[in-house]
Amino acid sequence: MFDTIHGLPVHPLLVHAAVVLVPLLILVTLGYALVPRLRPRLDWAVVGLAVAAPVAVFAARQSGLAFGKRLFGDRAWPAGVMRHEAYAKKLFWFALVLGVLALLLVALAEGRRRGRLKVPAALTMLVLILAVASVVPAGIYVYLTGDSGATAVWNPGP
Repeated sequence: MFDTIHGLPVHPLLVHAAVVLVPLLILVTLGYALVPRLRPRLDWAVVGLAVAAPVAVFAARQSGLAFGKRLFGDRAWPAGVMRHEAYAKKLFWFALVLGVLALLLVALAEGRRRGRLKVPAALTMLVLILAVASVVPAGIYVYLTGDSGATAVWNPGP
C-alpha cells in the first residue's frame, strides 16, 4: 500500500504533503492561538490541518519504511537514512501532539465562545500555551527530517 503507485516509489510523493502540511498546521495554530480576532476564520483550517498533517507524516513514514526495504532489502541501511528515519518517527509524535492540542484548543475556545461549554478560562489558556509550545518541536523535527532526507538522497557521503 505504501510502496509504489504505477511503478513509482510513493515516498518521494508523500513527503511533500508532510513538509507542507506540518508547517501550515504550525502557522494556523499560532494564528488561532495568538490572534483571537482571526479565530472564526481559522477554526476550520486548524481542524482540517490538525487531522491532515499527522496523517501525512504517518503515510510518509510508512512509505519511507517500505521504500527502504525495497532499496536495501536485508542489508544494513546507511547511517544517513537511519538518522532520517529516527527524525521521522519523532516528527510523527510531535505532529500528532500538536494536532490533538490544536483540536482541543478549537473545541474549548469555540465551546466557550458559543456558551456551549462550561470550562474554566484557565483550562483554555493552559491548552493554548501547550499548543503554542508544541509548535517548536514540530517545527524543529519537520526541518530535521526533511533536511536529513534530502542529504541522504543528494549528498549521501561515503
